[in-house]
Amino acid sequence: MDAPMDNDGKLKCSIEYTLKKIGGKWKTVILWHLNVDGTLRYNALRRLLPGVSHKVLSQQLKELEEDGFIHRVQFNSIPPKVEYSITDFGKTLMPILEQMHVWGTEHGSLE
Repeated sequence: MDAPMDNDGKLKCSIEYTLKKIGGKWKTVILWHLNVDGTLRYNALRRLLPGVSHKVLSQQLKELEEDGFIHRVQFNSIPPKVEYSITDFGKTLMPILEQMHVWGTEHGSLE
C-alpha cells in the first residue's frame, strides 16, 4: 500500500505531523511539567530544565503556545510576571507522554 502524498509530493504521516508539533528536546518535558506541576512561571520552568538555554526555552514556549498546547498569561506588574499552563488541547498529549515515561523508565537509564 502506498503512503498518501500531499500536493507537493511530500509524505503525509500522522507520526511525522505529531513529531513536528511536539518535537524538540524540551517540548515534551515542558508539557509534562505543566501537566504534573500545574501553572509555572518562566524561571520555575528554567529550574526544572537544567541545561536549557534562555533562547531555546523561549522559542519552545512560543511554539507550544502558537500550537495551542499551552496558555501564557502576562501580568502587568513590576517586575513583569508571566505564567504558563497546559491547555485542554495540550492535555490530549498526556496519554502519549505517560507511555513515553513508562517506556523510558522500563528501558532507559537515568544518567
